[in-house]
Amino acid sequence: MESGGESVPRSRCRAIPEMPTFPDSDSSLGGKFSPGQHRQGSGDNHITSNGKIEVEQVISKKLQLKRKAEFLKSDLIRQFDSQVNDFMDSLIEESASLEPAPVPAVFSPPLSDKERSKLRHFRPPRGQGKQFVSRRSLLDELFEVNHIRTIYHMFIALLILFILSTLVVDFIDEGRLVLDFDLLVYAFGQFPLVVCTWICMFLSALLVPYTLFQLWSQTQSGSYSHPRLYSLLFGSVFLLYEALGLGFLPTYVVVTNSLPPASCFIIIVEQVRLMMKAHSFVRENVPRVLAWAKEKTSPSPAVPQVSQYLYFLFAPTLIYRDKYPRNPTIRWGYVATKLLQVLGCLFYAYYVFVRLCIPQFRSIGLHLFDLKAMVLCVFNSILPGVLVLFLGFFAFLHCWLNAFAEMLRFADRMFYKDWWNSTSFANYYRTWNVVVHDWLYYYVYRDFLWMSQKRFRPAAMLFVFTVSAVVHEYILAICFGFFYPVLFCLFMCFGMMLNFILHDQRKSPIWNIIMWTSLFLGQGVIICLYSHEWYAQRYCPLKEPSFLELLKPRSWSCQRGFVVDSERL
Repeated sequence: MESGGESVPRSRCRAIPEMPTFPDSDSSLGGKFSPGQHRQGSGDNHITSNGKIEVEQVISKKLQLKRKAEFLKSDLIRQFDSQVNDFMDSLIEESASLEPAPVPAVFSPPLSDKERSKLRHFRPPRGQGKQFVSRRSLLDELFEVNHIRTIYHMFIALLILFILSTLVVDFIDEGRLVLDFDLLVYAFGQFPLVVCTWICMFLSALLVPYTLFQLWSQTQSGSYSHPRLYSLLFGSVFLLYEALGLGFLPTYVVVTNSLPPASCFIIIVEQVRLMMKAHSFVRENVPRVLAWAKEKTSPSPAVPQVSQYLYFLFAPTLIYRDKYPRNPTIRWGYVATKLLQVLGCLFYAYYVFVRLCIPQFRSIGLHLFDLKAMVLCVFNSILPGVLVLFLGFFAFLHCWLNAFAEMLRFADRMFYKDWWNSTSFANYYRTWNVVVHDWLYYYVYRDFLWMSQKRFRPAAMLFVFTVSAVVHEYILAICFGFFYPVLFCLFMCFGMMLNFILHDQRKSPIWNIIMWTSLFLGQGVIICLYSHEWYAQRYCPLKEPSFLELLKPRSWSCQRGFVVDSERL
């Protein structure tokens, strides 16, 4: 009996290792079954115990299979996502390396977040020019998110409050509602002269550069002797036209007719835009003709058609291409919405100046403008300066350019990037205005490196900053009617310094806060100093100023009693 009683535990001990071991089943078996329990049970109990063990094993095996399936699923998803990313990268690079063609771009269905990110941050292969890709503007994508659209609604609510406060104050002061918009009427004065000047500028920019280029290309065919002499001749005529036809004459019209700021701004900005466009057209096509004259791969040089150049003059880009990606249709409702938003931003800026700027600066000549007054003025000007910055960005870089892009079916809408997320001023300068940045990068920075054989990169960067600062200061000096190089100093001193201090290696969110703080202070300085000088020029005029007196800021010495007559702003 003892030998027979001991045989049962031995048989159990031999049978248990033969079963598959699972963590869950092992723990359950160790707690529920023991050799004593098996010895006390009969044959029926033995079968029941084996059944319970099999059920536990099946459940445990199912759990293990489920966990393994989940692991395989997540691993498969990761591998698939990686392969899709690699495929998209190669697809974008291949499409960008092809010659641009009129690819129909339909904005629905929308792209995924990863595809948008790849298109926004896409850079063409080194050595090639800008590649145009069909893509939407960033704000158009963001406004599809309810949270971002709510911020847009908040700005509209603030505009309504500005309008109501202006109407209430006018009703209390005047006893009636004042709806004459005298500031807008003054700022856009002599508008028929502005239209006539713009038509003359545009026609000359259409006819003169294209005709000169076409005549010059014929001299490179080999039938003319001394082609370099012809190149020097036509190049000199083109530079003379840019200096006199597009440079001097519009400025002369503005200065001699004393155009108000907004009207002057339209002419001078269009003057700069047309000069940049004419330069891009010549810069992109001259190498093609020279390459043809060297290789003679076709009977005649590939001269662009006048319709292509005409499209480029209206297109919202400063980089010439024979063809751009185009959309199949024009959404006229979208165009009307953008133009109405431009008009709304114009009235928004009007109320910002009426409520926040004019009351502060109208009596600026009461006291001498010392350090204390300047500090208070700068901090009081931060709010209107920031609002003007946002309005200028939204009205021009988003609404105006998108409206023209839609009317021309121009598909590449990357006029700006996410500059508000910048953690460095280097990235801010690249993403704030992509249209101008591309022109400066390809025709100033890269051409400077090409001429210097890539030996003076810091000098090339300094030259880009200088060109940008000079053009910005030129626009403000002509529009305001006085020379006060505040913006130039901010560009060349603080802009250059912050460009190296807040460089691309700064990735922490604290640097984004520092960038915004510097930007706000800069806007406050610009609004404060230029507004102060504007009123000082009118309160303290000089009858026969010398050249040095014209260069000296009038606000440094202007001091007079309270000005009652503020008819001229």
